[in-house]
Amino acid sequence: MTAIVSGSTQLLGVIGCPIEHSLSPVMHNAALSALAQEVLPYVYVPLHIEPANLKSAIQGLANIGCQGFNVTIPHKQAIMPLLYDVSATAKAVGAVNTVWRIEQGWAGTNTDIQGFLSPLEAQPHDWTQSTVSILGSGGAARAVIAACLQLNCEKVQVFGRNVAKLEQLKAEFLTAIPSNPIHVHQWDVLPEHLAETILLVNTTPVGMYPQINQSPVTMDQLQQLPKDAIAYDLIYTPNPTQFLKDATTLGHQTINGLEMLVQQGAAALEIWLRKAVPVEVMRAAARSQLS
Repeated sequence: MTAIVSGSTQLLGVIGCPIEHSLSPVMHNAALSALAQEVLPYVYVPLHIEPANLKSAIQGLANIGCQGFNVTIPHKQAIMPLLYDVSATAKAVGAVNTVWRIEQGWAGTNTDIQGFLSPLEAQPHDWTQSTVSILGSGGAARAVIAACLQLNCEKVQVFGRNVAKLEQLKAEFLTAIPSNPIHVHQWDVLPEHLAETILLVNTTPVGMYPQINQSPVTMDQLQQLPKDAIAYDLIYTPNPTQFLKDATTLGHQTINGLEMLVQQGAAALEIWLRKAVPVEVMRAAARSQLS
């Protein structure tokens, strides 16, 4: 069902650069159509905003009455000092992905943690006895680290190639949560730590277009994982990525990024509408678009 835009329609959106690939408009507008009899009319649009224009753009969104928006690459960290209020969760992660209006201006939080955790909550693993290995040390990795701390994982290992970035990440989390199990390592020692890894998470862009035939780890490295290990890729297209194809071949359980995308989007929509939203409608719309 296509939303009918009128003079009373409220504006929501997602800002990024680039933004053309985003599935968020498809998901959110499907949910808003399903809720048409219960909420004010809304429309959710993608907004391409260059980094140099971020400050003026969000002021402009306030001026035209936008009710809220999602934030994606490359603005998740840059937007934080431009907000009146930032949640403790977003501060811990060091990134914002959901913004809404308050009387004083804009407030922001991070729903990526909820999105990441959702597929794991039904897993039989005792996370308090588990080691997680995270590939990459960027903004997405921060949300995964925060989620793993919520799971009370015994050990959280982060692997990257930029030593300064790894040390900064560790220092920031230690400042926020002094007693945490985070360990940072350079990428080349990854094989030494896979035998103890029960959850291997790819937060890098390796495997996305145009690198669709590449994986952040080799098949030989994947063979070092325990048989009951889970391979989790934050990438949702292509589905599956080469990383997940290889993990499936070896008999590992796999999770792709689509459910994280859906669940973080649903959490954001609940903040804006202040009511439960039809997650299954959002999931079906995203899957249909990917098909």
